[in-house]
Amino acid sequence: MTVDDTNAGGGAEPPTYPTPHHEVDHTAEPSHDPLAIRLEQLILGADRRYTPFQAARTAGVSMELASRFWRAMGFADIGQAKALTEADVLALRRLAGLVEAGLLSEPMAVQVARSTGQTTARLAEWQIDSFLEGLTEPPEPGMTRTEVTYPLVELLLPELEEFLIYVWRRQLAAATGRVVQAVDDAEMVDRRLAVGFADLVGFTRLTRRLEEEELGELVEAFETTCADLVAAHGGRLIKTLGDEVLYCADDPGTAAEIALRLIETLGHDETMPALRVGIAFGTVTTRMGDVFGTTVNLASRLTSIAPKDAVLVDGALAEELTRTGEAPASEAEAAEEASRAEKEGRRAATYRFALQPMWQRPVRGLGVVEPWLLSRRPS
Repeated sequence: MTVDDTNAGGGAEPPTYPTPHHEVDHTAEPSHDPLAIRLEQLILGADRRYTPFQAARTAGVSMELASRFWRAMGFADIGQAKALTEADVLALRRLAGLVEAGLLSEPMAVQVARSTGQTTARLAEWQIDSFLEGLTEPPEPGMTRTEVTYPLVELLLPELEEFLIYVWRRQLAAATGRVVQAVDDAEMVDRRLAVGFADLVGFTRLTRRLEEEELGELVEAFETTCADLVAAHGGRLIKTLGDEVLYCADDPGTAAEIALRLIETLGHDETMPALRVGIAFGTVTTRMGDVFGTTVNLASRLTSIAPKDAVLVDGALAEELTRTGEAPASEAEAAEEASRAEKEGRRAATYRFALQPMWQRPVRGLGVVEPWLLSRRPS
């Protein structure tokens, strides 16, 4: 790919495109604060050398494509300030090279840039807000936080970088394994999954009573507990929304176990509001780490009508639990079978879950559904 012919000669002033800014760039002009520049150089590992137009030209990429990549990564407009480094040029070359080699289509390369940018932006904000901010409290009177930040970042940067790569590789290996095990190509995008929503009851009212710090601690405790339980029992946390988490699992039994564990664990925490969970099973479209479709919408609706500290599931998930022998098709029949087994001196079938049909009801946008109340059977 080459730069637009109108600008290739360098005679005309290049147009302004949305282009990236780094940590110290809050408007169109980068910061000139000496310490901020030193921190930027430390983190990026290079000095500012290029304007956006120069970076695109050096990378052999049109400004239009460079702008699409930068915009997808979430970088703001810095006009034509000299704020880019060799790393910015190399990133453009790599993305454009994948397109030129036919390994990625241009829209796919933009998706890669967008998904990476969104994920790492949130990670960086979290690390600064929750991690570095707490560690950079001045240890001695008279010291500024900026004086403490530079040596701390210098020590942490290589360790955090290696850890990030390690976690990414592990997650990539797991995701690749799920794709390889898919039955066919269509299943890689449109898959049958169990999708669960867990929602704190009365969270809006709670926000009016708690101080900001208390509210932040509650949300962090909720998200951390949910993330740990989902991961420990074989599910995948899709996203957190403050008072709500969305998770999925390949196996309906796994999703059901996670839901009950969430209710049981958070129910023992006196600081937590009541919880309600909704689960649906069916075809789900996956895009950029997120899930979409009617199954996801149904899980959300079930959550909104679930009783406090209870789990509602749809008919498809209830049917799958009975098919796999994890829940009885009928409690009456299960009781009769247990009685016969006891008389005959044999062991009766055991089930993990109990299902109770609830009243059919209309659900906005999805018609009439028959939810099932999920509970754990006594051992």
